[in-house]
Amino acid sequence: MEGRSLSVKLHDYSEASANNGHDPSRTKNGGTGSTGGRKGLDLIGRKLNPPLIVRNLHLRRRRPLGEPPAVLRVRQPIPAGTEPVAPPFPAGKPPSVGPDLAQGYRRRSREGRRDDVGVPEQESKIFVLINCQSLCASLHERTVAIGGWLALLDSSLHDAPDLRKKVTENEERVYCTLQKEGQGRQTSKAVQSAIIMDLARALGIESSNHSELSKQVKHLKSDLAQSNSISGRRILISLEKIVDNWSLHADISSQQLYLDFEDDAQISPFKNFLCPLTKEVMKSPVVLESSSQTYERSAIEHWFNRCVEDGRDPTCPVTGQVLTSLNMKPNIGLGGAIEEWINRNVEIQIKSAVQSLSEDSPLADSVEQVLDNIYTISEEHPSIRYKVRNAGVVVLIVKVLKDSSKSIGSQLRSKALMALLSMARDEESKKIMLAEGITRLAIHSLIGSSEKEKEYGVKLLLEFSSDKAYCAKVASEKGALVLLSGMAGDLEHPALSNLAEEVLKQMETVEDNLQLLAAAGRFEPLLSRLREGPDDVKIEMASLLGRMTLTNSSKEQIARQSGTILVELLSKRERRAPSLEALYNLSSLDDNATILVDSAVLPALVDALFENQDSAQQVKALAASIIANIVSKPGHWELASVDKDGNSMQSEAIVSGFLGLLSFSSPQCQVAILKILHGMASSPQATESVAGRIKSGDGLKTIITFLEHPEVEHRIYAFKLTRVLSERFGEDLACELKPSNKLPLFREKLLDNQSTDGERSDAACILANLPLSEDDLKTVLGANFVKWTVTTLKDKCCGSNDRISRPISGMVEGLLGLLLPFTRSSDLQIVNVIKDHRLMSIFREQLMFSSNPRVKQLAALGLKYLSESGRALAASGDSEPQPPHGFCSSLVFMCGRSSPRRSTCPIHDSLCEDGNQFCLLKGNCIKPLADLLSDEDTSVQIAAVEALSTLLLDSTSSNCFKRGVDELEQLGVVHAVILLFTDSRPGELQEKAIWMVARLLRAESLVPNISLNQSLVRALVEALKHGSAVTKRHAQEALTNLKQISGVSGKASSQTLTRR
Repeated sequence: MEGRSLSVKLHDYSEASANNGHDPSRTKNGGTGSTGGRKGLDLIGRKLNPPLIVRNLHLRRRRPLGEPPAVLRVRQPIPAGTEPVAPPFPAGKPPSVGPDLAQGYRRRSREGRRDDVGVPEQESKIFVLINCQSLCASLHERTVAIGGWLALLDSSLHDAPDLRKKVTENEERVYCTLQKEGQGRQTSKAVQSAIIMDLARALGIESSNHSELSKQVKHLKSDLAQSNSISGRRILISLEKIVDNWSLHADISSQQLYLDFEDDAQISPFKNFLCPLTKEVMKSPVVLESSSQTYERSAIEHWFNRCVEDGRDPTCPVTGQVLTSLNMKPNIGLGGAIEEWINRNVEIQIKSAVQSLSEDSPLADSVEQVLDNIYTISEEHPSIRYKVRNAGVVVLIVKVLKDSSKSIGSQLRSKALMALLSMARDEESKKIMLAEGITRLAIHSLIGSSEKEKEYGVKLLLEFSSDKAYCAKVASEKGALVLLSGMAGDLEHPALSNLAEEVLKQMETVEDNLQLLAAAGRFEPLLSRLREGPDDVKIEMASLLGRMTLTNSSKEQIARQSGTILVELLSKRERRAPSLEALYNLSSLDDNATILVDSAVLPALVDALFENQDSAQQVKALAASIIANIVSKPGHWELASVDKDGNSMQSEAIVSGFLGLLSFSSPQCQVAILKILHGMASSPQATESVAGRIKSGDGLKTIITFLEHPEVEHRIYAFKLTRVLSERFGEDLACELKPSNKLPLFREKLLDNQSTDGERSDAACILANLPLSEDDLKTVLGANFVKWTVTTLKDKCCGSNDRISRPISGMVEGLLGLLLPFTRSSDLQIVNVIKDHRLMSIFREQLMFSSNPRVKQLAALGLKYLSESGRALAASGDSEPQPPHGFCSSLVFMCGRSSPRRSTCPIHDSLCEDGNQFCLLKGNCIKPLADLLSDEDTSVQIAAVEALSTLLLDSTSSNCFKRGVDELEQLGVVHAVILLFTDSRPGELQEKAIWMVARLLRAESLVPNISLNQSLVRALVEALKHGSAVTKRHAQEALTNLKQISGVSGKASSQTLTRR
């Protein structure tokens, strides 16, 4: 009886207490048939409360929601009218509780009256256990009033000691533990095992009796079904988890070291090899001095820590006794036996692994099992790794990974890498892996199909990267740093990203890897040394940047972060060359021009270039090349100060300095200076000032000398610069070329198929920009030149609908420009050449298909000149078709003309056959010209207006003029011209457009409809008010023709005023 737990005692006590009550109808006094018991109860009633007689020990009250059922309830309070009765037994010796009381309660329980006594329906001992404190408090609260009679009955309770029992120490510990578990904290496997042992002891069952433990947990779950106690539910969840885990503990047969060999292949462990808490073979067995029990060191330490956390004395999980000392000592004998058992089983496994991996075509499942086994041995028994290595298993795993890397699955590769990673902690195994080529295999795994394969590949690289020599080897492997850099920047997989970042940081510690890292897009290590390192390191990093091949995005990144540092390095002569090489590399990106200018690079470069001291020619060439790259595109370099005097790049001092360097610089520097002058002269913001200063500084003569330079680069940039200058100073350039007989040079260059397309196109444009006379045309170009030009144009533009390269586009531009002088010639021989080669058709095609504004402008000008020549020919009568000669002429003379007389051209008032090369109407050029009026380029619009204006000259009769205007209206020219004028701003285009409007309105047939166009009228009135003198004159004429103003006074008509 003394060893029974509280849950059992409370349960039995409830039964005994319940049987103290009985049916009043059975006896007169309401007793149970026992005089002593009845008198004792009467005495209790009087002792409790004189006005009341308690018939039953159960105190009845309404139980609040969530409170555990009370054990004692009051049944029937009876008004008291009697005096207290003296006990009928000697003091100190009350009679014991009769057995009939307990028997009566058991009978009532069988009759279904258990709900009256508050006992849980499923008889859950765990429920009582976790509520033992509240139950005891409830009992104490309800028995405080009957303490007196309990004292009187003290002597009679010796026969029922269960009624005197309190909560035991073990039950108290289990209660505290379960309350802590209800807080939802994490619990280790060892602690869970100790909790199970304590709980089983408190419940009076064996800890190995899983079925009974599960049964009690199920009863608890049923008892808590209607409860709102959060703590109770948490305890239930925790207990279910703990009991389930306890049931899953492996038995001895499962402790045979991880492989499924034959039954007799391994030696099963003895039972005492297993830790009572972990149920696993112990690695470090220790004996508790206080209880002589053996545990795994880490497991028992976990339990001790939990006891301390819970604020109670540590106990021995197996015995339950409170430990007086936590001292433990290694169980050397048991540990040796376990080690021997492990070694023997490991040897068996290694032997089997070698056998499986040595097969020619091992099964994937077998290889996977071997890899798992080797990994487990290596992780759990590091001291035995040497046996795995000496048996050749490492080489075999690498061989499997190497030979089957394309055939085995990603999962098997992952496990092979995982096993090698574990074995790599053995230095000798690491050397073997390196010799077998593990580096390349690990890098190859970075492109694996699974995250696990990539993870173990990166981890393996990280394991090896502690050695600097290995870091250099990894960096030298093709694609390794690129893959690692890409993985490090993959934010979708942060775990892999962090691992790759760690590997790269190890790579950064090796100086030789910096260039390779930068080539892979990881510039920060190099740039940080460039910014923060000592001077010699900065120079070395700058030299690396100068030698590297960089992407455009990399160039911009480096320029923004380190441009200022590189400029600062130019302050000392000995550090200039590496810095200039780096700056030259960065300046090759057009977008970096602004960044470098903002870094004040131009003053430093100009200083290095113009320095009076004998600087190295390489330094000067590099400085000039960087400036050439910067000025190659328009930017705010035009206004930047480049010296201490505040001069800009386009200032006279700087331009003169560049021209002076052309005479005595190295060939490389000369090319760079020609590039600089070409870039500055091509800038819209600087072209006028730079070209003017080149001309005034006698630069034309200097530049012309390079047109025949033996080096190709010199000639190319000399031609480019000459072309730009010819657009502004064509006449001056011709004066320099003619005395030295250089004009034929351009023709030869054009006809030389060995020259580059750039040279040929520049030569064509230069010739087109020179003001050549007819004699020059005949002398330099010759009549056959037109035929060659037309043929070349057709060859170049055979795919005019497709996009053509810049040199070819320049070539077309130059060739069209060369044809323009021929279109203005009145020489009959050239006129016949124009007819024979159909130049108008050539211009029309370029008008319709070219996307180059300059080409469209030249084509429109060519049509203008041909139209003007056509009028001149019509006026002289040459447009009439020539009569046939020879035999055909005699036939015509005899037979006469059989064909009817054709109508005259409304433009020329003469006979013009279809396809006439001097008539815009018959040459089908009017519609394409009208379409150009809506072009985005103003120069193209002006050229188109000029060409169309040739159709409205005064040389035709009024009738012919009217017919011509009607033709233009039908072709949409009238509407296009009016729209152009109304949308144009004051300037040259508006003047030319209003001239056409005024001329068109001379045709009275147009006036009625056009006068309704209020936009036109308003635009004409605005031009009359605010335009130039020429514009006002044409606006007045147009308004007069529209009858909007008086032709004499110039006053606005009343109609206009009314409409406005």
